[in-house]
Amino acid sequence: MPVMKGLRPRGQAADPPSGTASASTMAILRALRVALHVGFAGLLTVALLRLLFADSRPSAKFLLVGLAVLLAVVYLAGTVLEKRFASGALGADPRRYSLLWLGAVTVLWALLLVGSADFSWLAFPLFFLYLHLLPRLVALPAIAVLTAAVIAAQWAAGGFLVPQLPAVLGPLFGAGFSVVTGLAYQALYREAEVQRRDAEELRRTRAELAAAQHRAGVLAERGRIAQEIHDTLAQGLSSIVLVARAAEKSLAAGDPDTTASRLALVQQTASENLAEARNFVRGLSSPTLQESSLVDSLRRLCERTEADAVARGAALRCIFELQGDPVELPQPYRVALLRTAQASLGNTREHARADHAVVTLAFQGNDVTLDIYDDGVGFDPAAVQLTERPDGRGFGLQALRHRIGELNGSLGLESAPGEGTVVAVRLSIDVRLETGERAAQ
Repeated sequence: MPVMKGLRPRGQAADPPSGTASASTMAILRALRVALHVGFAGLLTVALLRLLFADSRPSAKFLLVGLAVLLAVVYLAGTVLEKRFASGALGADPRRYSLLWLGAVTVLWALLLVGSADFSWLAFPLFFLYLHLLPRLVALPAIAVLTAAVIAAQWAAGGFLVPQLPAVLGPLFGAGFSVVTGLAYQALYREAEVQRRDAEELRRTRAELAAAQHRAGVLAERGRIAQEIHDTLAQGLSSIVLVARAAEKSLAAGDPDTTASRLALVQQTASENLAEARNFVRGLSSPTLQESSLVDSLRRLCERTEADAVARGAALRCIFELQGDPVELPQPYRVALLRTAQASLGNTREHARADHAVVTLAFQGNDVTLDIYDDGVGFDPAAVQLTERPDGRGFGLQALRHRIGELNGSLGLESAPGEGTVVAVRLSIDVRLETGERAAQ
């Protein structure tokens, strides 16, 4: 309520968090606050002691002592209530009564000043109160009135016909010093408030940024898992279902050899998918790339695609071609190219009704290209839905574009109804990735 109105909002800790920019400023403000209270108590005590040892009428002395004690109680009550409210221990805001409190302190001081000029020096702490509790346009004239009252009390106590120069200059200099100090305190307080608000805004911004980064990380991880599942597990499970149906038909037709070969393919595909799933859990890349090179992985992929088509009863010839001298690619490139081939051949196997498919891996300087061609029924690329459908399909092309785009590569798609399909990927080898991967090995 009284002295340093608004120094801390309700519920805020008495001390600012360590490390904030306003910690030193708040320490200065607390020191000034304590100095004001101590100064008021000290000046009141000195004036009271001089009154007790002065030669005056007992009745007047007792009255002034009572007023002094009452002033001390009123002043102390106001500061204690303000302190408790600032620390959050008091529910009701006592600052609404600050002007009433200031008026009571001023009236009690004026009565004491009339009785004894020794109480005139209490005016200097009151100057600070006026500057903090009143608007500046009201506080400055009020300080001038209090200064005039102090000069008048000193003049009357001196018994001179004309006020002496020290009795005039002392209060004037004291008032001026109090005003300057009070204004400096207000400037420090405003600076501390600005720093406090900036610190709160920074903490809030950091919290929002951390939450946004967390959400982005979750979404990115979901996208990564969706890509991996679509390019591997979904394709494998689809193959298992279709081959199992073909095995069921061959079994019903009484062809145990074909049934056994198809069931063996189901077992092989299931084992590969299990290995992929385990690697997802461990956060690793494709197990085929861990066991062999990209060239060998693509060659085996073509062989499995052809064998899978045969097991389903389709006549799909899948050929792998290598152009240029192969170089060791960074792991992100190998994974992206293999996943692209898996997704593209999966689409060829399920939708294209093609007789031939060709996977071409070419190395040209710092560029590597991968082309997947089929002579199937083709489609209209403009009509392809680029968002995931409710049945979980439609994710492949979108996932491929995202995966290749993360490596600053390009993905081209050429197709038309009845003219087959070509998926073309071009990647420029990032020497920094390759160097960093070698250093980590």
